Order: sequence, then structure tokens, then C-alpha cells
Amino acid sequence: MAKLVLIRHGQSEWNLSNQFTGWVDVNLSDEGVKQAQNAGKLIKEAGIEFDYAFTSVLTRAIKTLHYALEYSDQLWIPETKTWRLNERHYGALQGQNKAEAAEKFGDDQVHIWRRSYDVLPPLLSADDEGSAANDRRYANLDPNIIPGGENLKVTLERVMPFWEDEIAPKLLDGKNVIIAAHGNSLRALSKYIEGISDEDIINLEMKTGQPVVYDFNEKLEVQSKTKLG
Repeated sequence: MAKLVLIRHGQSEWNLSNQFTGWVDVNLSDEGVKQAQNAGKLIKEAGIEFDYAFTSVLTRAIKTLHYALEYSDQLWIPETKTWRLNERHYGALQGQNKAEAAEKFGDDQVHIWRRSYDVLPPLLSADDEGSAANDRRYANLDPNIIPGGENLKVTLERVMPFWEDEIAPKLLDGKNVIIAAHGNSLRALSKYIEGISDEDIINLEMKTGQPVVYDFNEKLEVQSKTKLG
């Protein structure tokens, strides 16, 4: 059986300050570094060995992957970074404090923006100084596909081509894979992998720094799901 391990990045500086982050490239907090290192220790204790690693192009996920691999003695394995595993883009909410946004827009509205499957946040215009269109890491992308805001449905739609082209073939070949990414890109993957409904995905939480292990059979059907730690 092939194994897939998903790790939401360790606590970030903006997780700590309760800000909407999305595609903004913030670093891990000190606690987030410890969480990522501990993830590697848990993986080593579980005896899980990887063939391939995948992460986003955002620092907090990349560092989480590297710490997890370092502390499981696997820093040498092949690694691919892709924007398709980025966090959900929170549009014009990015950078705002979540509590202040709730005061401004109302708790119910902010909850809908954060947790609903198919409701978009307020969009960020392409000419805004905070737009990803101004970021060199996305210079090779068609400007028309750089988002101004995403919901979980749109996040799943941009994650799936990478799953189908890069990740699933390796699992089908019996290879073990680790993905260090973000709460919503991993929730989107989990929704697909587990066949979670649009309604029930609202209740799925991903803890920072906790490895989630899936075992698959030769047909890529989930045989077990285990959380480490």
C-alpha cells in the first residue's frame, strides 16, 4: 500500500496575530517551527519513509516540509514546489485581523466567507499593490488565472490538476508521498480523497503541524486514516 502524509504548516506569524493570510508570504512563528520539527519526529517514530515531497511556493509551508524531513532524516528526497498547493486566496480580506473583520462585516458574514464551500470573499483587484500579479514567483502564470479571491470550491479546482498529473500517479506506483501545504488546500484534497460532501467539509479541521496519514490500496481507495500526535 502507498502512504500519503498531509501536514498543514506550523503556526505562522499571522496565525498568531489572527490575520487572514491566504497568498501573503508570512513566516513561521517560533511555535510553528517547533510544531514542524515535532511533525518530523512523529514521522520518524512511525517509521514512515517517503519517496517524494510536495509543497506550495509559500515560505511557511516550505519550511514546514524541510523541518519535517530534516527531523525524520529524509531531507534528501525529491521535492516539488507548486502554486497549486497554495493556501486559499482570501481576496481583499488578506492582512485584516479576523476579529476586526467580524466587527466590521458581522460574525455571520465572516463565518460564511471563512467556512462555506462556494461563497467568494471580497475580491482583490489585479492592480492592487498586494496582488499576486506583482509577485515574481507567479511571473510565469497566465495573469488570467492569478486569483483575486477564492473559496474552497475554486481551491479544489486548481489543486486537482496537480493531484491528477503529479501526485496520484506516484501513489498508484506504490510510492510514499508527503505534502506540506495549507489548511484549505489540504481540506480541498481531503474532500476529494475521502469523498466528503459540500456540507460536511465545513466541519473538517486541519491542526497546524499535525501529520495526517492515509493508506491506499492499488486502486487509490483509502484503507485507513491516522493522525500522528
